[in-house]
Amino acid sequence: MKNSRNLLIIIAIMASGGWYLWSSVLQSAQETGGGPGMAMPPQPVEVLKIEPETAAISYELPGRAAAYRQSQIRPQVDGIITDRMFEEGTDVEKGQQLYQIDDARYKALLNSAKADLASASANVKTVKARASRYKELVKIKAISQQELDDTNSQLHQANAAVAVAQAAVELAQVNLDYTKVYAPITGRISRSFVTEGALVTTNQAQSLATITQLDPMYVDLQQSSSDATYLRSRLRSENAISVDITVNDKTDNDSHHKGTLKFSEVVVDELTGSVALRALVPNPEGLLLPGQFVKATLNLGQSEVLLVPQRATTRRADGSLIVWVVNENNQAQIRPIKTKRAYKDRWIVSDGLQPGDIVIVEGYLKVRPGASVVTSPWIQEGVDNTQSMKHQNNKE
Repeated sequence: MKNSRNLLIIIAIMASGGWYLWSSVLQSAQETGGGPGMAMPPQPVEVLKIEPETAAISYELPGRAAAYRQSQIRPQVDGIITDRMFEEGTDVEKGQQLYQIDDARYKALLNSAKADLASASANVKTVKARASRYKELVKIKAISQQELDDTNSQLHQANAAVAVAQAAVELAQVNLDYTKVYAPITGRISRSFVTEGALVTTNQAQSLATITQLDPMYVDLQQSSSDATYLRSRLRSENAISVDITVNDKTDNDSHHKGTLKFSEVVVDELTGSVALRALVPNPEGLLLPGQFVKATLNLGQSEVLLVPQRATTRRADGSLIVWVVNENNQAQIRPIKTKRAYKDRWIVSDGLQPGDIVIVEGYLKVRPGASVVTSPWIQEGVDNTQSMKHQNNKE
């Protein structure tokens, strides 16, 4: 009796295990669509109808500020610095005197040159008077023609000597003027690299100071050559491309500046494969400084494009992108696409999709090619796509 009871228990356990195994196989066959007479039920998915949208195209690039103008102040004559006539780190105006070099020697050279000029001028008067007298004497044959010719030649030499003396006076005056060192541009001057009493020379390597013009400023950028073609086409079609410059501040008070793109290099850097760009940015408050790293946003205007959510795409092993679309029979299909660039959390599609295509955004991982699906509009961040999917729901 006891053995019979144990046998019944074993049979019951085996029957339960067999039923569970059969149910699992049946469910698996239904999910994969396998098995004779088994049909996979339509899979619910969330979809989005692709329509042309207006997108503001922009690029974010790292950049570095550069001075609009920068001038190194250098001496043009030798001498001792006798006076510094500016305050370091302040703004100076073009033509403002910055340094005074000892000018005693150059004043003496100028006076000597003027004396030589006076002597040469006096000699011209003497020779000219002699030539005038000889001209009359040769008419009555009191002197020979040769003597008149020699006197005329001496007159030409005397005039040449006056010209040489005049050039010497001008050179001496220039050197004297160079003892006063002036600002060649308007801008902010650096610290002085020399002090009063220092000897400076015309060929010295060290500059006296540096003047930097801070308003406006240049911002130098680097863009990949693949994107540079599109950018150059926009430059030709538009008068100016606006650029937003952001300077990060440790106090979280980022400064923002607006400028325009002015220059695009015509040669691609062979090492980096990038193209140099340059933006011109007003800097009235002087917050941008040369060498400062910034973030630049190039605003390329608005364009009508096709956008697909990045979450709706799958990247293959070869790097290509695919999406799942729903055809007119409510069947899922794979569609390879090509994209230009990212726009926020979506891709700008250049090939593979047409206006009106229905793209599966959620649930495509559970479908297979040709499988029937039940669609519902995909909703993102409170944006209801019900209206765009109304015709699709009507067909269902």
